[in-house]
Amino acid sequence: MEAWVGGATRPRRNFLRDGATPRRLDGWVPTDVTPLRTAAIAATFRSCQLFSGLPPSDLETIAAFSILRSLPKGGYLFHEGDASEGFYVVQKGAISVHRVSAAGKEQVIYVFRPGESLAEASLAGERGYPASARAIESSGVVVVPKPPFLALIGRRPDLGLRMLGSMSQHLRVLVGLVEDLTLKDVETRFIHWLLKRCPPEASGEVAVELGRTKRVLAAELGTSSETLSRTFARLRAAKLLAVDGALLRVRDATALRARFHHLLGET
Repeated sequence: MEAWVGGATRPRRNFLRDGATPRRLDGWVPTDVTPLRTAAIAATFRSCQLFSGLPPSDLETIAAFSILRSLPKGGYLFHEGDASEGFYVVQKGAISVHRVSAAGKEQVIYVFRPGESLAEASLAGERGYPASARAIESSGVVVVPKPPFLALIGRRPDLGLRMLGSMSQHLRVLVGLVEDLTLKDVETRFIHWLLKRCPPEASGEVAVELGRTKRVLAAELGTSSETLSRTFARLRAAKLLAVDGALLRVRDATALRARFHHLLGET
């Protein structure tokens, strides 16, 4: 049984994973099309910047051919080089997009959380996904399949412009990653990570949610958990940082900025 009716076909295993009775919609055979499921997916889309401003009818149209998928912690959404089945919106949990070097070192590109979309760029070509995506928590995503969404864009060019805007945001994330990795050392990169999460005008104590495990943060910063722990310890000893579980407390934002500029050799 094929999932795509008309045009290029894809095996059923790629898309029809829910075991529900299919129904044709715009050439697509969706799974488990019920009003409750469609409403739940549409609600997820309303929290996603990619779909912000779309009328409810458009959200329901896209939700009708989308698929819900659950991932256990450590489960892969896709691997680098896999053929694109579409793009994704995180519904719950966290998805780490990363690449692995020839030496086996994992570099986290970004951790996507509820309401964020990923892999939109894979719609534009046939080269497959440029990185891998793995759940770092028990997660749920909405899969927006490629064939029916591209057909919809053909009828609705405004959606194509929204996709370009979303991809430009991801590009800014990548530029920021490159900028961070060119900084001198792990302490400088970590302080920069903290300062980006502090209000620009902050001068005293600022609370920053870690929002990920220390291991994932270490991978994002291009270092090991042990090196990051030593960096935490140095900043605590300097009375610049306090750690309270998943909450990081910058003790003095002004002093932390001064240390950052000193490490950069600017003072």
